Amino acid sequence: MNEIIIVKPEKCVGCNACVRSCPAPEANITKQLQDGRFITAVNPDKCISCGACVGVCNHGARDYIDDTEECMSHVIKEKLIIMADPSIKAVFQNKWKGILNWFRKQGCTIIDVALGADICTWAHVRSIEDNKINGIITQPCSAIVKYIESYQPKLLKNLSPIHSPVCCAAIYVKKYLRRNNPIAFLSPCIAKKEEFAETGLVDYNVTFKKLMEYFDKNGIAIPTDSDEGYEYKFDEMQGQLGAIYPRPGGLRDNLWLHNPDLNITTSEGVHKVYPEIDMYAKMSESKHPQVYDVLSCEFGCNKGPGTGNTQTVFDAMAIMRGVENEAKTRRKSSGIMGRGEDRLFKKFEEDMDLRLADFFRTYKPSMPSPIPTELQLEPIYEKMGKHTAEDKKYDCHACGYDSCRDMAIAIYRGLNTPSNCIIHARSVLLARHSAITQQHEHLAEITADCLELSAKLKDDVAKISDNMTNIGESTTATGERAAVVKDLLENVVEFCRQNPTMDEESVGQLTGILETTIEAFGALDDNVSVAHESSEAINESIAAITKLVEDINKALLQTEEEASAEVK
Repeated sequence: MNEIIIVKPEKCVGCNACVRSCPAPEANITKQLQDGRFITAVNPDKCISCGACVGVCNHGARDYIDDTEECMSHVIKEKLIIMADPSIKAVFQNKWKGILNWFRKQGCTIIDVALGADICTWAHVRSIEDNKINGIITQPCSAIVKYIESYQPKLLKNLSPIHSPVCCAAIYVKKYLRRNNPIAFLSPCIAKKEEFAETGLVDYNVTFKKLMEYFDKNGIAIPTDSDEGYEYKFDEMQGQLGAIYPRPGGLRDNLWLHNPDLNITTSEGVHKVYPEIDMYAKMSESKHPQVYDVLSCEFGCNKGPGTGNTQTVFDAMAIMRGVENEAKTRRKSSGIMGRGEDRLFKKFEEDMDLRLADFFRTYKPSMPSPIPTELQLEPIYEKMGKHTAEDKKYDCHACGYDSCRDMAIAIYRGLNTPSNCIIHARSVLLARHSAITQQHEHLAEITADCLELSAKLKDDVAKISDNMTNIGESTTATGERAAVVKDLLENVVEFCRQNPTMDEESVGQLTGILETTIEAFGALDDNVSVAHESSEAINESIAAITKLVEDINKALLQTEEEASAEVK
């Protein structure tokens, strides 16, 4: 099955709103990408195309595919038969006639699906009267049919065998009018594409929303209707009260019009009807109503996912009331309060010679996925970080499922991942936070040691700087003293040359010179000693620095080893 609901991965933020809104438990596949993002794709084999996810996605990640583009490319050359759903009157309150007129100008034949709805009502009433059906689930809603086929196939025996209004209209056109032109359905429903693929009765599902997008994109302006009435000159007869099928309980109201004593229960809305269908499946047949009238959309087809309708439910219901009142003026029957023989039904049987069997259909059941045992789910719970009975019933719904068990089943089926569980994510975060805290504390200790060693290095560098200064000063003084000694010795030699026979005064002078030389040699010796001591101090400082560097290296190596051990 080709995808009808599509996903734009670049826009998906993994918020799980689509999973939360979806009534089909296997329709979504959540994956974690390499960059850590979660995205949810569609499983087309298990999707029922109800469109609930499209409506709740605030990020534009979900959309749907219909047949608008393909249909419009063939609209002229194939002279299509256009079947208009009665909800067109509620969706395009002031333009629905203009839309139909535009198609008529393209050479199309315009058929009222409300007529197909009247045929659908007739087929149900006659089948109930003949005891051919009883305890049925209505099936005009394609999403409901797909759900039962996929998830509750044992209820197929309860699903009404009578075709939907649009398919009843298609059968009438093909079999009784003998028209073989391609048929396009102007539709409020995404899921009708599923029905048409299964029955082969309609060629194109053209949703109202995509149709208007096509008109806007191609600059096609539809004039506002000057006539606000609900009657229109279709190419075949206009339907009557079948026109109220799009509202909640529309089929029920048509059946009650013919048999007010029928036991009929209704249900609408994705969060209500599907759980109730599951409940219906568990009930005994004796508790089933004669007719269970169901719709996937809470406010009926008038607010379907393919409408793009921004009207309030009150506006739509008011329009349906006007449609109903107009249809009643054209309805003819015998008896009091219109409860006698319906002349339209008489026309179906006598003038049009409709045969009940022509409007019956069959269904294609799917094999439901087996439900895993608790023993099989146990390792899944462990991966989700759920180790206690309380953990397994946390049921926070953040993953999009109603319960932790449903999430575990989805993981077991490969439709989700433990990383998408908030309990799992929280336990992983806590474990990482604890490890990070320990690493931070250890790092703080290392930092303190490094700061202490750094202070010692600073002191030793200062000492080296001082010693280097002392060496410089001592070297300079030594040079000066050496020059003085040299001068004195040169003077002694010169003096001795000039006084080969020295008197007492000369000896005194020479003695003074030599004493001065001795003092110079003493100062020179002192400077050499200072330089020697400074050199030793420098060597000691260098050795101390070397030791400190070794201590730092040992501390860093120990940190690296401990970090590697934590990772393992």
